[in-house]
Amino acid sequence: MRITVHKGTREIGGTFIELSYASSTIVLDVGLPLDKDSVPVDVKSLRPDGVLISHSHQDHFGLIESMDNRIPVYCGELSRELMDAARLFTGREPLANNFNYFKAWKQFTVGAFKVFPYLVDHSASDAYGFLVEAGAARIFYSGDFRAHGRKSILFDKIVADPPVDIDVLFMEGTMLRRSNADFENEEDVEEAIAQTISDQESITFLIFSSQNIDRLVSAFKACRDKGKTLVVDAYTAWVLEKLKLVSDNVPNISCKLVKVYISWKQNQVLQSDRALFGTFVDEVFDDENRILPKELHARPADFLYVAKLSSFPIIRKHLEEGPVNIIYSQWTGYLDEERWTSYGARETAAFRDDPKVNFKYAHTSGHAVIEDLKRFAAAMNHRKLIPIHTEHRDEFREHFDNVFEMDDEQELVL
Repeated sequence: MRITVHKGTREIGGTFIELSYASSTIVLDVGLPLDKDSVPVDVKSLRPDGVLISHSHQDHFGLIESMDNRIPVYCGELSRELMDAARLFTGREPLANNFNYFKAWKQFTVGAFKVFPYLVDHSASDAYGFLVEAGAARIFYSGDFRAHGRKSILFDKIVADPPVDIDVLFMEGTMLRRSNADFENEEDVEEAIAQTISDQESITFLIFSSQNIDRLVSAFKACRDKGKTLVVDAYTAWVLEKLKLVSDNVPNISCKLVKVYISWKQNQVLQSDRALFGTFVDEVFDDENRILPKELHARPADFLYVAKLSSFPIIRKHLEEGPVNIIYSQWTGYLDEERWTSYGARETAAFRDDPKVNFKYAHTSGHAVIEDLKRFAAAMNHRKLIPIHTEHRDEFREHFDNVFEMDDEQELVL
């Protein structure tokens, strides 16, 4: 088997790994780099037998729209829905790739490769690691994972019953130099949210990615415990609607303490393709589910508003009337717009110095901390551990056995 890591040996995001055996080739993730200075892989000329997508984050799937649409793309069904959700609400067409869906713990075949998907705990729902076999070679690709989310049982399951005889373990190392500090798990974040909203006299904005379902659950539970109403936009409501594919236990707009705020722009999206959204359009416009701006401004202390970096205009509007609370619930590095391309990062960062803003931080990472990376690696019977999705591959040897460093575009033959 020939292995080429096209991207991801020295950076977080942009992951792109190619495996070839006999006349077959597959690709593990086709990520768009997070760092604006990183050059993505040119995928237009590639013709693999299939592309495996581990989860619905841009740094793992973002280049598939540049690929030939005839190439089969393998992912979880919910992952595909989440990939399209963001596109629909930013004025783009759904992806036109040749999608094929797999299920957790059900082996499937792509050319000469056998693939066994492991569902993992990550900030994205429907996230997977892959055991890939061809000939006598066995590869395990961790994807992005952690052990401290609401699905931590998935980490425990892999560690308790790991795949055996692994020739190469590709393991992410996002958190190699980081820790979760005061928020070790999602329950800690939930408690911090609850503390902020319990005695609030003004509206609270919770800034995070709407596809972080664990965080949405934390926000809902905090609201439920403190008697507040969770306000989501139409995009977030659509994400929750898609979650019904895999779970009936996540909150949605039918819950008593969840309301939908529909902006003019999102209204245009919903009305432009009512057939695509189906009965969802009627549900979000139902008086029982929808909330109007005048209600938010009349009773601001009653609400926890799910926001994004791009929500700064709404926050500014409320600041015209009085103080607001902001709970920033993402990696703080995104506020460094000199490096990261995040719309609204500069504006959100400025709120930290605004005297009318009670700016709080409450976040736990979507990635495994060093202690859990060690547990994961120790459970794997691997001959080579190749660092991936990390800025500090040179430090892996300090923590792990059998480390084999690769450079982007380097080839390894097993």
